[in-house]
Amino acid sequence: MHAQQHSVEQFLYRKSELCDLQSWDAYLELFDENSEFHVPQWDSEHEYTTDPKRGMSLIYYTNRSGLEDRVFRLRTGKSAASTPMPRTMHAISNVRIEAADQGAPGEIDVKANWTTFYARHGVAEHFFGRATYRLRPDGDSWKIMRKHVLLLNDTINAVLDFYHL
Repeated sequence: MHAQQHSVEQFLYRKSELCDLQSWDAYLELFDENSEFHVPQWDSEHEYTTDPKRGMSLIYYTNRSGLEDRVFRLRTGKSAASTPMPRTMHAISNVRIEAADQGAPGEIDVKANWTTFYARHGVAEHFFGRATYRLRPDGDSWKIMRKHVLLLNDTINAVLDFYHL
């Protein structure tokens, strides 16, 4: 296996594990301070919002402070919709790496499929979709510059938050 492919896969697995363990400080450290986090809303059955500044989004943070705020609310109990926190299990598959079409040298674009199973109040559900990451090298690992999540089962019968994705 190519070393970069292995490194990226291990990074994504670790990100998922940290989220499942609710190790929020370590999870947040994976994101660059200026990282964008976007989950577009579907406009129709096969078209989704591509510009978060002009269309509707399920989640849109322009930088890491949006995630930091969500973590603060989880930790302080100020997120009633997330109390109690669900148990989650993230699964990542079909990881593909492409050279970044723009950005700083060494940055790469990574596409992956994902599924998140979660249980809350004795009910088990799941979300699934595709994610595109812009990663930059950070020592012997990576930092997330952008995370774009396409939620494929967007009929949401429950709370949707960053820890589901």
